[in-house]
Amino acid sequence: MDPSPFIERDLDDDAEEFIVEWAQELPSNAPVRLRIYLQQWPAEDPKDLITQAVHNYFTHRAQITRLEFRRLLRQGRTSLSIGLLFLAACLVMIQMVLADRTSAWAGVLRESLTIAGWVAMWRPMEIYLYDWWPLRQTSRTYSKLSHMPVEVTQHRKSEPLDRGLEDHGALRARRETQDRSTTGATRTNRSAKGD
Repeated sequence: MDPSPFIERDLDDDAEEFIVEWAQELPSNAPVRLRIYLQQWPAEDPKDLITQAVHNYFTHRAQITRLEFRRLLRQGRTSLSIGLLFLAACLVMIQMVLADRTSAWAGVLRESLTIAGWVAMWRPMEIYLYDWWPLRQTSRTYSKLSHMPVEVTQHRKSEPLDRGLEDHGALRARRETQDRSTTGATRTNRSAKGD
C-alpha cells in the first residue's frame, strides 16, 4: 500500500477545522505552534513523520486554494468581458432604436434594457469586490500553518492537557457536562437543607 496519501494529503476533518479556526482567530502576524498529544507512543519515534504529514497537508491545501483563487480571477475576467459587452449592446440598442421613441412601451423597454445591462455586471462585481479576499485569507492561513513548529509529546492520563486545547469541542462538552452535574448536585443539597 502506498503510504504517500497520508504523508501528502490526509488529515482528520475535525482536526483540520479546529487548527484552521484556531489560527484564524489569531492576528495574521502572530506566530503559531501545534502541540500534539499521543496517548499511545509507537515503537518508532513519530515526531518527524507527524511533522512532515502536517506540513505537507497544509502545503497541499494552500496550493489548492491558490488554484481556486486563480480560477476565480479567470472567471471574473470572463464574466467582466461578457458583462461589458452585454451592457454596451443594451446601451447601443437604446440609443439607436429607442432614442426617438416616446411611447409608454418604448420607455418600459428602455428602462428594462438599462437594468438588464447593469444586472449583467453583477457577477464580476461580486467576484472583484467580495469573493476573492476570503480565498486569499484562507490561502495565507494554510501557508502559515504549513511552516508552523509541530511538537509531539506523549500524554499520560495523570497529566492535564495543554490549556490551548480547552477550546476543543470534546473538552468543552465534557466541561459543560461536569458543570451541569455540579449545578444539579448543588441544587439537591439546597433542597435537602430547605426540607
